[in-house]
Formats: sequence, C-alpha cells, structure tokens
Amino acid sequence: MVRAKFNGTEMSFNAGISILAAAREAGLEIPTICNDERLKAVGACRLCLVGIRGEKQLAMSCTRTLEDGMEIETHSAEIERARRMNLRMLAKNYPYDAVSRFPDKDFHRLTLKYGLKREDFADFDHQAQIDRSHVYMDVDMTRCINCYKCRRICDEVQGQFVWRAAGRGAATRIVPEMFDAFAKSGCVSCGACADVCPTGAIEDKKYVQYGEPAAWTKTVCPYCGTGCEMNVGTSHGRIVQIRPVRESPVNHGHLCVKGRYAFDFVHSDDRVTEPMIRENGDWRKVDWATAFRYTADRLGAIVSRNGADSAAVLGSARATNEENYLAQKFARVCLETNNVDNCARVCHTPSAAALKLMLSTGAATNSFRDIERAETIMICGANPTENHPILGARIKQAVLRNKTRLIVIDPRRIELARYADVHLQLKPGTNIALLNSIACAIFEEELVDHEFIAARVEDFDKYREFIAEFQPEKMADICGVKAGAIREAARLYASSKPSMCVHGLGTTEHTQGTEGVMCLVNLALITGNLGKPGTGVNPLRGQNNVQGAAQMGCDPGILTGSIAVEEGRALFESVWGRELPRTKGLSQLQMMDAARDVRLKALWTIGYDVFLTNANAAATERALGNLELVIVQDMFLNETAKKFGHVFLPAASSFEKDGTFMNGERRISRVRKAIEPLGDSKSDWEIICGVAAAMGHGQYFSFRSAEEIWNEIRLVWPGSYGITYERIEDRGLQWNCPDLDHPGTEILHGEKFGRETKASLKRIRYNPTFEKTSPDFPLLLNTGRTLYQFNAGTMTLRTKNRELRPFDLLSISPADAARLNIADSEVVRVKSLYGEVEMPVEITDKVTAGELFATFHNPEIFLNRITSPNRDRFVQTPEYKVTAVRVEKIGV
Repeated sequence: MVRAKFNGTEMSFNAGISILAAAREAGLEIPTICNDERLKAVGACRLCLVGIRGEKQLAMSCTRTLEDGMEIETHSAEIERARRMNLRMLAKNYPYDAVSRFPDKDFHRLTLKYGLKREDFADFDHQAQIDRSHVYMDVDMTRCINCYKCRRICDEVQGQFVWRAAGRGAATRIVPEMFDAFAKSGCVSCGACADVCPTGAIEDKKYVQYGEPAAWTKTVCPYCGTGCEMNVGTSHGRIVQIRPVRESPVNHGHLCVKGRYAFDFVHSDDRVTEPMIRENGDWRKVDWATAFRYTADRLGAIVSRNGADSAAVLGSARATNEENYLAQKFARVCLETNNVDNCARVCHTPSAAALKLMLSTGAATNSFRDIERAETIMICGANPTENHPILGARIKQAVLRNKTRLIVIDPRRIELARYADVHLQLKPGTNIALLNSIACAIFEEELVDHEFIAARVEDFDKYREFIAEFQPEKMADICGVKAGAIREAARLYASSKPSMCVHGLGTTEHTQGTEGVMCLVNLALITGNLGKPGTGVNPLRGQNNVQGAAQMGCDPGILTGSIAVEEGRALFESVWGRELPRTKGLSQLQMMDAARDVRLKALWTIGYDVFLTNANAAATERALGNLELVIVQDMFLNETAKKFGHVFLPAASSFEKDGTFMNGERRISRVRKAIEPLGDSKSDWEIICGVAAAMGHGQYFSFRSAEEIWNEIRLVWPGSYGITYERIEDRGLQWNCPDLDHPGTEILHGEKFGRETKASLKRIRYNPTFEKTSPDFPLLLNTGRTLYQFNAGTMTLRTKNRELRPFDLLSISPADAARLNIADSEVVRVKSLYGEVEMPVEITDKVTAGELFATFHNPEIFLNRITSPNRDRFVQTPEYKVTAVRVEKIGV
C-alpha cells in the first residue's frame, strides 16, 4: 500500500496504481479524452494534468505511477487554465457543428464544460468528407483529434490492426489500412473503435440516426456461448444501440459484430407476434386462449390414443435457464415422458458426455480468465475468432502480448493458425489418430507428469502400453501431418505449462466425437493440466444458453443439475409432487427415427429449427412429415414451421424478458427486459405455463416471474442453491455454488473428480469414418459457421450482417478450382450420396487440395441436404464435419 494526499486529504492505495486511477478511487473526476481502462495509457490528450508538490511541471496523471508520500493537486486554477488551453488547441481545426449536433460526445462535453466558444472551433462543411462505406459505422476524420484510441483498441483488444497513423508531427492523421475506404479494410466490425472515439470521428450509424438512447438496460448477448454482457440502449420501445459492459468479467468491455450490431431482427417486418393455427394448409391468427386450448387438446388426444411416449419436447439454446427448466418439467409432468432434448445433441453433447464420464462433471473445467494465465493454449477443432470472437481476440492477444504458445489443430488454416507455434492441419475425421499420437510422443519423450499421475490418475500402465502403437511416424500418413510437427506440439503442451485446451465442433461432430473429447482429457491427465489455473479441457459452447438448456434437464437421461433420472428421482418427486416417468426417453435424433417409424406422433420444438439444422435433411423431412402435430415456438416462421407446423406460438426475444443464461464457463448471469414484447408475443415460460394450465396441470406451473422459477431450480439442483437473483445482480456466478456464502467455482477438479480422487485414462481406438472419398465423390466437405452469420440465420439474416456475408460460400483450394475449371464466385452444384445443393464458390488457400468447407446459414441453399446420416456411437451427434462430395459446373 502507498499513502498519498489528494487536495489535502490523505488516503491509502494499492501499490503500482496510476495517479489518475487513484484519483478516481478517491471520487475525484479528472478530465481525460485518450484514457480508457482497457488500454495502455499514453497521455496523448494532455487533459489529465495534475500538480505534484515539489515538481515545477504539471504531470500527466494517466502515465504517472502514484508514489508513497505524494501530495497531489487536481483542480487548481493553473491546472484548469492548462486544460482549457489544451482543449482550444484540439478544437481549432474541429468542426463546430458536430459539437452542437452531438453534445453528449466526451470531447464535446468537455469543451462546453470548459467554456469554449464557437470562435474556438473551425467553421467548414465536413459532411462531404464522411466515409459511409461501412454498413454499421461512419468515418469522419475531420473530427479526429489524434487521441489514438481507435488504433490502440483495435491493436490491443481486438488484434485486427486496422487503423494506422500516417504522416508526422502536426500532419499526423489516422487512416484505415491500405489508405482506402473503411469497408475495404480488414475490419471485423466489432465497433470497438466507435465505442472509444470521444468525438464521433468513428460513429455508429444508429447513433447518428437515433441519437443518445433514452434508457439503458444491462443484459447478456443472445448469440454464442461466451455470454458477453451488454448495455442495450432503447428509445420509444425500440432497441437503437448496444454497447459492451466495461466491467464484465466475461468480455472485458468488448463485443463482436453480432453482439453489438445484429439486433434489428427484433423489429423485423416478418416477425410473427400473434398465435396461429394451420387449417387446410393456411395459417389463421388466433388469440392466446384459443391457441392454448387447441394445443392442449391436440397433445392430450395424441397421448391418450398412443401413450405418453408418443409426444416429445425440444428445449431451446436461445431460451433462458428458467424456460428450459419448465420445458423439461412440462414433458415429465404434463406429458409423462422423458422424451425431451435440445440442440446440444447436435453439437456439444459429446463434450458433456465425455467430461462427465471421465471427470464427473459434463462442463468446462476452467474459466475464460485462464486464457491469460496459460503458458500454452491448444485449440482443437474450433475457430474462435469467427465463432467466439471475443474469446478469439483474447487468445490472439495472449499470444501477441503475453507470448503465450499456441497449438492449432484444424483441417483449415484459420486466422489463429497464422499466430500458432504449430498448426496441425490434419485430414478431416482423423482426430483420434492425431490426439493419440500426441499422447504417444509425450510418453516416448518422457514428458508425463508423474507426480500428478501418482496422485490423481488410474489405469496408467494399461494406457501407456496401449498408446505406444500410435507413434507419430505411424500416424503421420493417416492424419496428413508430419511426425515432427506432432512431436513439437506434444513438447509444447506437456512442457510449456500450464497448458489449456479449448475445443469446438471440429472435435465433437464426428462418429467418434465423444471419444475425441476423451482423448483431450487423456492428454490433460497425463500432463497434469487439470484442476489448476491456466489449464483444463474447455468446450467452446456454440449458443447463448446451450450449456444451460442441457444443465436444466432438457435431455432424455438427465434432470436439472445434470443428474441421472433415477439418481434424482426422489428429490424431484418430492419438490414437484409428481411421480417421474420410468420409461427411457428419446434423444432428438432418436425422435426423428421414431417419427420415421410412426411411433412418435407429436413434437413441440421451442426456438429450434430442426428441419434446417439437422444433418441429412431428406431423412428429417420424412420423419417430420409423419407427425400428426408439430408445434413451433419461435419469433419467425422458420423452415420447420413453414413445411410441417400445425401450431405457431410467437415467442419474445431475450431482449423482451427476464431470466438467466449460463455461458460456456458455467457462469449464470442475469438477462433483463429492455423493451416490452412485440405485439402479442410472450416469453417462452409464459407460453409453457399457459399450455400446462390448459392441460389441467396449472398447479405445477403457477409461476408469476422468472425469479420464482429460478428459486424452484435452486431446490432441485443443490449446486445452484447459492446463486440468487440478488447475488448476481451485478455480476454472474459460476457453479458449483452450494450455499449463499459460496463465491462460486472458477476451476473444477482441484482436489477431486466429483466424489473420486482419481480419474481413469481411457484407451480409445481409432475407427475411421464410414464416409470415404471415391472416384464419384472425390472431395471431403467440412461444414461450420462464419463470423457474420449465426447458425440457422434466424436472427442475423434479418440484420445488415447480411450485407457483410450475404450467402453461404463453398471454400475450395486453388488447385481443385483449377482442375475443375471453376472461377471465383461461380455458382456450382455440390452432390453427395444424400442430395445436392447449388452455391457460390470462394477460392482460398485456407483449405487444402481435396477438401472443401461450407457454411450452413442460408435456407435458400440448405446445405444439410447433402450432409451424411452418420452419428456418434455414444450420443448420436451427427457427423457434420466429413461428407464425401463432388463439385460440378452448372450447365455442363
């Protein structure tokens, strides 16, 4: 601690703090334009001047460290004169009309506060010089005062390096890279530069259109599983702006293009806001009472005729924890079936199954803050800068600023491969062979952590004997990776510790997806990279509440808290006052099989476009076509509703309701209503309660708020009992959190794996995928997301993100394009054994010859018409990542 006086008052502060930060802790507001807590201080604006006793010159408080015994003056007449003079210097070439139009900008407020007059500014027409090329931001560098915040935040937080300083001295100006229009730069549209700009030289178009919002509401992003916190600005019942929460432990005051800008779907013209029933092929609008009665009667009749297991419910990764809890409770109480699931089935259920089987808990072992604590990060089958952009930026900054070592395992040359120490560009479908070969190299080079193994690991000798057959030299041809690169990755992961693994759907969406995650756990166990800061095995969850949907019990085999049905039966029956079903439930893919066989008769799908997103769409189409009743609950008529729906129940967006989300690091955070639900739409929990009441089960669903539902969740899930709405008002908590004094759990498995001290290594054999190339289908297709679109496109395709990425593209190597005589942007036909699609081509060196990559967002293209029926043998997750195809020119 250091002691110092501010304006005569002595106080204590932590050592190493800047004078500016100390003054703010003391409640003193020192003006500054170039300072931001996310950035390294540079003192460019010279407004944060202070006087220090014993020093003749005024000092910049942002760059000066507070020292013990300092006596500091913050607002003397001399200091205020100096600040006024510096503001006049900044204003002399600045257009006055900008100040009058936008008085809330930081620079404008200071000039008005310090009494600058119109004559202190320049008077010229700057409108013609505005660069309006970008879809979300305007750039007017006549308003730039060279604070460098745009350049610094792009470099130091996002890591995109878009902004450059051109010229020298007084002639210095900030320009986009390549000195061209902003839209032609490498900008990824995160909006951080607009967020920090104190003048509006870089400005959100929405701010220009609507001005400062009338109200702000703190909530959580509705897109990926990072769980970024955001402030939602509203005016006249409309969302007009979104900004990041500066103090958030998740996103540290940063957002991606989707979180910051892709919110106009809420107000889309084609949003459905009234319940509808389909009669004779046409949709008819009805009131809620009619919709509830019709839905309840149809469900009741089907169950009465065919038995409880003839109906099923699919929860939603976009709904809150509270709503998913009620979805599975509805299935088990009202329908008396365990036929309930959610979209985790087709993405990260392999992660949950593998982690639960081996380590007792089916969730991330560590926290996002471990990115900055790791010495080595291994990314396996994930593309964070596109699919989890805030985490991707943090990983990039860890490498660039902290010199963290990086291993990338991916068939494509993703952006982070550019910064990797080792990029293992394996053949699709060979994850097991590669991961086992890394383990073999760790043993051969004697890099195992014997101390950790002795204390925490079982079956070591059997595993060592088994893994010896996977020498990198033997696996190199199978994987398409040089043995030396495999060994280098093994050395880095085992030696440059702590080592953290993050993985995505490139690990899980395979026939051996669950086993692939088991192999990652094996690597962590043999190197001692578990239960410590900067380590662990961490799935990057794809949707905002996919972790929560499964954790709430939207899974046929588990109840809320991820407890097996039989293990939790007594507690749940006691709290619910109802007996739980005893028959084994169906997963989502098993539901499709049962519908195909005419055993499943009714399906209620909540916030989930099953038809568009399931692999092998032809099989899904046949299955859904057999159902007597399809209830779709969503904001829009998705592809499932258009073709198969009988009832449509209009749901509120996450901006229109209260509740909680659970992100990929097990953090439960508050979701808050920013605007009222549009039209007659209702929150998902209100709709579920309405149908339950119409079926005669209202006494089990008599909730009046999301908080009441959460408090029931706390009764059935002991690990969440300590998490109350009051405790997470300011920031979320990570489970386990069993009591009201518990701080939450950042890192799992510090001492035990559940009830056990030791975890067993698993001997995983490599079984090649059934999907193989042939003369008829010589190319392997891999599928995934892109930065600017999100999953089925339900939300992002209804925003201006569509201008940034209008449609799905087929990535093909230059060699394959030349061989097939295909030009860039040409529309081609892609065929597999299962169907065909037509889509435009993108020629790129990010994929290797013989391999293709395509995104799957556009229903017009409908990529899943060509993906395979192959599934993971443990949890039935489809093999989206490997399909044999051929590419044909159209009209030839």
